[in-house]
Amino acid sequence: MEYYTSDSCDSDTREQKTLDLTSQFIDTETFASELRSVVDEKDCAENYEIILLNHNRITSLPETINRFCNLKILDVSNNRLTSLPDILKNCPLTSLIAKHNQLTNESLPKCFSSSKNTIKELNLSGNQMNFFPEQVLELKSLKYLYLGGNQIQKIPKEIRKLSSLQILSLGGNQITEVPESVGRLTSLQALVLSDNYIEQLPASIADLNQLRSLLLHKNRLKTLPTQIIRLKCLTELSLRDNPLVVRFVRDMTLQPPSLLELAGRTIKLHDVPVLPGEVPLTLLRYLGAAQCCVNPKCKGVFFDNRVEHIKFVDFCGKYRIPLLQYLCSSKCIIGSWESREENTNPHPHMMRKVLLG
Repeated sequence: MEYYTSDSCDSDTREQKTLDLTSQFIDTETFASELRSVVDEKDCAENYEIILLNHNRITSLPETINRFCNLKILDVSNNRLTSLPDILKNCPLTSLIAKHNQLTNESLPKCFSSSKNTIKELNLSGNQMNFFPEQVLELKSLKYLYLGGNQIQKIPKEIRKLSSLQILSLGGNQITEVPESVGRLTSLQALVLSDNYIEQLPASIADLNQLRSLLLHKNRLKTLPTQIIRLKCLTELSLRDNPLVVRFVRDMTLQPPSLLELAGRTIKLHDVPVLPGEVPLTLLRYLGAAQCCVNPKCKGVFFDNRVEHIKFVDFCGKYRIPLLQYLCSSKCIIGSWESREENTNPHPHMMRKVLLG
């Protein structure tokens, strides 16, 4: 076993030390003995800021680890851990890596955050969790979250609480939908949703204005929201192994409009003035929710009643990506505007940057 440290355990120097037990094939008992040696015999546990335990045979962490009062980075990946103790909250951790173990939701600490730690990186990939761990949502300073390779079925709406996230990795789960609240993660630079069962992305994905990498391969996507072309920082977009077709498809669904819808359209179309106090506040909000028809030759609007329209846009001059748009009427899908614009590139900056693989 190797210890990558400085030559002295003088606590006055407070030099950063690493206890490196990587790939030593040690078990829980042996690891506990090593920690006791550092704590009791050498009396310099407070100097260690990094403990590397990856690729061993450890099933649990001993209480002695709590004596490492300056521990910032703990890597226990590729072990046989069946639980993470609550005592970890007494360490000033900034990075906890516990990927590829046997952890379930029930075996996680009840709370990850405390006054002593400010976790910025949490990696629980490759475990046995079947739902998103709620206690993670309390980590306000979290920047990097890896939960891939589990059996998570749902992304909670409360994901918006993690406003400092820069990387969110949820690939290799059983997720079927992405909540609108993901769009609130405006610091996000990488979003990994590959190898799931996602059929549709929310329009709010376009609010991730710092997003550079969006991995969506191995899902059930048939279209992408039109708003995705607003992601000007996007440099990597992976869509392989999705049922994205290569021919022009139209999928129209139209229900008879309500009287409220018809009245609202008429007011908007003819610019009928409506002042506060003349109609209930709920109607004013309704009128403010009007959306414009994407047909440039149509000046119409719609509210709840709309026609789905799938339009293909060329990316990189090679791939044609189906984007989902909405029209106010089925009549708006007929006309020469469609064929003229079919091969037009209205956002050239995107065509140079997006990679499809």
